[in-house]
Amino acid sequence: MPAKDPKEVFLILLSHVRQATEKGAKLYDEIGDLAKDPEIKEAIEARAFITKGVLARLDECFRILGEKPMQLTGELREMFVEDFRKEFNEIQSPTARRLYVLAKLIRLTHMRIGEYVALTAAADLAGHHGVAVLLETCLADKLAFVERNRRIIRRIAEARVVERLAA
Repeated sequence: MPAKDPKEVFLILLSHVRQATEKGAKLYDEIGDLAKDPEIKEAIEARAFITKGVLARLDECFRILGEKPMQLTGELREMFVEDFRKEFNEIQSPTARRLYVLAKLIRLTHMRIGEYVALTAAADLAGHHGVAVLLETCLADKLAFVERNRRIIRRIAEARVVERLAA
């Protein structure tokens, strides 16, 4: 999709984030179903709930701008999901499966963090400070999610060390 000016580039990027957020809610549901561990399942369900709030904030950004989201292809996301399913099904160890799910979620979240950082800066540069505030709150949600996953990974690793020392 060709862009004629910086505003169109911004709208393409914002549309991409919105579309990915919408699809992400579905992905969290699917990953939550695969992650049989109750702790991870609960965290992923909470993430899906928060994602709906993020989606509402992104819709508000479009409303403030007087624009509508653009329809974009989701080929990269579809490849990610396909690879995730294939690789996940090949992992036998429950602990390794837990770590794999968390690692993939962190990777996906870091990509989104970069997009929010760029969009927030662009909104500020364009003088859309309300949009920038909304985008920063979306960014804060992503940063909190990464920190939460880091703590879960640490607990998994610590439990594994305790198991090995006890054996």
